[in-house]
Amino acid sequence: MPLESFSVPSRREQIAMSEQEVAALLASERTITCATIGPRGLPHLMPLWYVVRGTEVWAWTFGRSQKVRNLERDPRATLQVETGGEYQELRGVMLECDVVVHRARAVIAEVGLEVLIRYSGAAREEVEAGARAAVEQQVAKRVALQFIPQRVASFDHRKLGGVY
Repeated sequence: MPLESFSVPSRREQIAMSEQEVAALLASERTITCATIGPRGLPHLMPLWYVVRGTEVWAWTFGRSQKVRNLERDPRATLQVETGGEYQELRGVMLECDVVVHRARAVIAEVGLEVLIRYSGAAREEVEAGARAAVEQQVAKRVALQFIPQRVASFDHRKLGGVY
């Protein structure tokens, strides 16, 4: 067999995460960095708490925030989650997304409740009983953000096996 038929995966291919690994990382981490294009054309990076719905990331934020104004001008964002302290532990995912800004109260309230449930660690029934009113008070000031991934890039340095 000729040598040309043997292909060695690129370094990039070696450290890419599977769809399941990406989903697990998004489920396990708590903060995602959201990059939008600011009014002067520069990246505007802000942290968000989020929930994952299928392949989409959802968040809620203040409707008058800079990121929302940026998204109204250009409905695209790049999201990044990363973890690891040492080089050989680093892993992360970047999602290039189209973004829908939702202003319907019911949508905002449901996303807000999902975020509260996720970050409180309480059961949905416990949170719904005591927190729905608190979420409803915030709805008028907030929007829900639906991030629809168009491209995903990931890396997991643990796959390098100590070879850097």
